[in-house]
Amino acid sequence: MYKKIVPLLVLMMSINAFSQEVMTPELLFKLGRVSALGITKDQKNIVYKVTQVSVDENKSSSKVYLMPVNGGNATEITDYSTLLNDKNVSKDGKVLYSEEVKISKVLGKDFYPELEKSDVQIYDALDYRHWDTWNEGKHNHVFYKENTSAKAGIDIMPTEPFDSPQKPFGGDEDYIWSPDGSKIVYVSKKKVGTEYAVSTNTDLYEYDLATKKTTNLTAENLGYDTAPQFSPNGELTWLQMKRDGYEADKNDIIVSFKGIKMNLTAGWDGTVDSFSWSADGKKVYFTAAVDGTKQLFEVNFPGMTRIAITVQQITKGDFDVTGLIGIVNNSAIVSRTDMNHATELFSYDLKKKSWKQLTKVNDDIYKSITLSKVEKRYVTTTDGKKMLVWVILPPNFDATKKYPTLLYCQGGPQSALSQFYSFRWNFQVMAAQGYIVVAPNRRGMPGHGVEWNEQISKDWGGQVMDDYLSAIDDVAKEKYVDKDRLGAVGASYGGYSVFYLAGNHDNRFKTFIAHDGVFNTQSMFGTTEEVFFNHWDFGGAYWEKDNAIAQKAYNEFNPINYVDKWNTPILIIQGGKDFRVPIGQSLEAFQAVQLRGIKSKLVYFPEENHWVLKPQNAIVWQREFFKWLKETL
Repeated sequence: MYKKIVPLLVLMMSINAFSQEVMTPELLFKLGRVSALGITKDQKNIVYKVTQVSVDENKSSSKVYLMPVNGGNATEITDYSTLLNDKNVSKDGKVLYSEEVKISKVLGKDFYPELEKSDVQIYDALDYRHWDTWNEGKHNHVFYKENTSAKAGIDIMPTEPFDSPQKPFGGDEDYIWSPDGSKIVYVSKKKVGTEYAVSTNTDLYEYDLATKKTTNLTAENLGYDTAPQFSPNGELTWLQMKRDGYEADKNDIIVSFKGIKMNLTAGWDGTVDSFSWSADGKKVYFTAAVDGTKQLFEVNFPGMTRIAITVQQITKGDFDVTGLIGIVNNSAIVSRTDMNHATELFSYDLKKKSWKQLTKVNDDIYKSITLSKVEKRYVTTTDGKKMLVWVILPPNFDATKKYPTLLYCQGGPQSALSQFYSFRWNFQVMAAQGYIVVAPNRRGMPGHGVEWNEQISKDWGGQVMDDYLSAIDDVAKEKYVDKDRLGAVGASYGGYSVFYLAGNHDNRFKTFIAHDGVFNTQSMFGTTEEVFFNHWDFGGAYWEKDNAIAQKAYNEFNPINYVDKWNTPILIIQGGKDFRVPIGQSLEAFQAVQLRGIKSKLVYFPEENHWVLKPQNAIVWQREFFKWLKETL
């Protein structure tokens, strides 16, 4: 009897192992979303937040926890205001904050007060809308109060039609006290109207509380100056891009030392995401993309000595270090993710070079499912370069079977395709539904040198398209890829890529999905809100007939000019409040494909912007995505 039971138990355990769940859109939204709030003043604990999304209630809620920096049990807390250092409170107790202030006349009732029920917006220049919001004449301004109990604050930008924090995404990282509390340094792009829309020239401004005077600290630099911080020794430090109008320029760490502006990363072939000083002021830690991942680096600060500036990569592996929370007891406390795991907090021992996972918010869910297999592959491009390609294989992958395969086209266009974990474009979910995902680090992505990153500008339909096809063609050589069931999917520039490939794919693909994609480069230039972006990437305006680079963007690289070659089903998705890639792009594409009699569908989210943020809308997005693939692939 015993001999019969043991094989039966082994068989049952084997069946149970292979019947584990896989990730689904619904399960994805049950994951806790972890974000660090900081390390306590005594350096003993981490404060972090876990956000849970309720699809039924169509909203999210958060809880805050306290955990020892070396790991252990977490305690839920309700008030952490006294636990963390507050950068917005000066050494002598003054408080820094921001508020939106009505400055400019825009609305009909602003001009004609007696017509207060009018519903009119009046503009005499660009910057009439930004990202997902119409300009109503309101601007973010920096204020300070003499102490925490003071009722009224002082606006340091009175009457100025400028923003700090910067819209649409700036926060309190855009302003900071000087070490002695006598000055405020803040970020602002002091331009208005059309001049604002065509420029990226933000500067650092210093406001002196005693004199009430404001000084531009970075007037000589024409690109972005952002993220001001002071070193432990009082040196102002920030991130800087040099060229006006180029939002994806090389991002460097600048230190102002004894009146000299020192570029710590000038000789390093990469671009910085974020940075933080060491406690002794001798080095700067930063995060950056490298080889299809995001890692932690350090650069020494030599001051006026003759010591050479050197950049060193600290962490390595197939994961993303998404943020540095702090350095405690010679360990870096960071947030980390990979294509199979949402963000958790980790400790990295800088001496032992070892990792320790601190939070385990989602471990139970991941233990209950079979994970995808992620492979790193290198493909030779048509111009002889080596290109990294991530290949994500379905759970319980069987190399003797054939699988439908998706080419993933990244947006940006100059954003890293790293080990990110998205709650929309989630490779784990795609693979779990039985699809192989091919995700190439094509031209235009940081992490492979500045030259590689810049090669996409003014060449949207050029080498990058060959990179896409090199990637899918190389992976399609594998016996487990069903060459008759290939699809291409993507959003933003990835949506442009899909629209362009739809007319230039030599029948490789059986289906397409484009989300908020650029379909007509000419009308895109005419309706997008941040004009500097298209002006730079397209090389100029469509009416510049003698500008060969621009004309290539509006003709040869314009997807609308290849619609006569479209012959493949396509799903088109669009957000109604997306002013970056306005709704006309998707409507033009849908109208064209419908009139051509090609199977197609438009999924329209009236209240969403360039992303899909509301939980139930996000679930609809996922269901329509996979429904379309099931129908067409």
